[in-house]
Amino acid sequence: MRRIAAIGGLLLVSHSAAAHAFGTPYNLPVPFSLYAYGASAALLLSFLMAAYFARIPTSAHANVVPVRSPAGLVLKAGIVATLRVCSCSTLLLSTIAGLLGSRDPDLNINMTLFWIVFALAFYYLTAFIGDLYYVINPWRSLCTYLEKWTPRAFAVRVRLPDRLRYWPALILYGAYIWLELFGATQPHSLALILIGYTAINLGAAAIIGKDAWFSYGEFFSVLFRLAGMAAPIEYTADDGDRTFRLRFRKPLVALSTGRAESFGLLLFVLFTLSSTAFDGFHETRPWVTMFWKAVYPVLKAELAQPYRKLVAFYYYWQWAALVASPIFYLALYLVFVGLSRSLAKSRLSLRVFALRFTYSLVPIALFYNATHYFSLVVSQGAEMLRLVSDPFGVGWNLFGTAHLLKNPVLLSAGAIWHAQVVLIVLGHILGVYVAHLEALRLFGDARQALLSQLPILVLMMLFTTLGLWILSLPIAAGNVVQPG
Repeated sequence: MRRIAAIGGLLLVSHSAAAHAFGTPYNLPVPFSLYAYGASAALLLSFLMAAYFARIPTSAHANVVPVRSPAGLVLKAGIVATLRVCSCSTLLLSTIAGLLGSRDPDLNINMTLFWIVFALAFYYLTAFIGDLYYVINPWRSLCTYLEKWTPRAFAVRVRLPDRLRYWPALILYGAYIWLELFGATQPHSLALILIGYTAINLGAAAIIGKDAWFSYGEFFSVLFRLAGMAAPIEYTADDGDRTFRLRFRKPLVALSTGRAESFGLLLFVLFTLSSTAFDGFHETRPWVTMFWKAVYPVLKAELAQPYRKLVAFYYYWQWAALVASPIFYLALYLVFVGLSRSLAKSRLSLRVFALRFTYSLVPIALFYNATHYFSLVVSQGAEMLRLVSDPFGVGWNLFGTAHLLKNPVLLSAGAIWHAQVVLIVLGHILGVYVAHLEALRLFGDARQALLSQLPILVLMMLFTTLGLWILSLPIAAGNVVQPG
């Protein structure tokens, strides 16, 4: 992923851009202060619009009643089976290509297929087409196939305690982000990771049961389910899970009516936000300089270790910061939610109050992720046209497209920056709207709901400004050489 991210970073450079090399500051199309002021003004406007248009429901969930789908709109068993075969085949292709194909990440399909098409593009698409991953999850599908031979292979043997719900998903998601940022993944190692993750899923499902594991443990299930809650389409299992009924609903309805039932889920949502922010920040010049100018001199004086050994502490420091990032965001979130609770004079505990507004963070995290990586999806994702003809990187031309796109797809720096601002602001506007709908239902009084949302609005503006500030920082590309 680091290799692909580096390629993506290079693709951000155009002839009009000021960035020429790692660590070189680049200029924004307009001063950062204008972006920050504009973003804050947009959020304030969105809050006023939400306060005006989102009236108190006159009946249960009147503002968010789902739109019923036409009768008979289903994914039939044959379609579901075909989609699952395709999903499992894609997983198999990624694994075999990594084991037997070229070791060059630019030539092997598995790096682009997993990191770009699946982990990014399909994640963003889920916010529009719903949680299709729930239907075609390849690891759950493998469990279903195995159950045909051994019906009780994935029966519940150990019940997962309620207090531990979502913690396995959070831990696995943390490992995934670590691999993305620090794992220096190559095609062969990615194949081994996919094999290991398959073993984890099958083993865990055999212990706590298939339904429990794929609800609270398999982190892609949780991640895509959260994104799918923003979509206008819902998939409901029928006839076991052989067929699925489709129901159309208003966008954001599941986020605005759903309830986060676990503190682990709150931390998971916060980590989707903090990990993206950390990814944008951990290779910037201020962050790298902070270590070498503030932390390194102290370590050198106290530990009296050779320079090479002290360099290892740079990575430990980075890893510790990644682990601490959701804790920092949690503390920030609880402070402002606590202020919201005090202004509204709510009798709910801080924990319950915090969980009630958890889903308002989902649009922010989703759009912030898209802000960081959409250019990578466009540039590296286009390479799939070439890679499908030669997935192993051995010189094939199966579909006649292996020699297309000899020149990379380039996006201008100005277009990227303006798209980033639109995405990050839109995500926060949707977050404000979801939070306000929740406040209306929680208090049943427009004035009390509005007062409760003032700290939430400040938090949203803080997240927006912080996100744009990170995007404006000069990149040092994870340089571990001590600044001169």
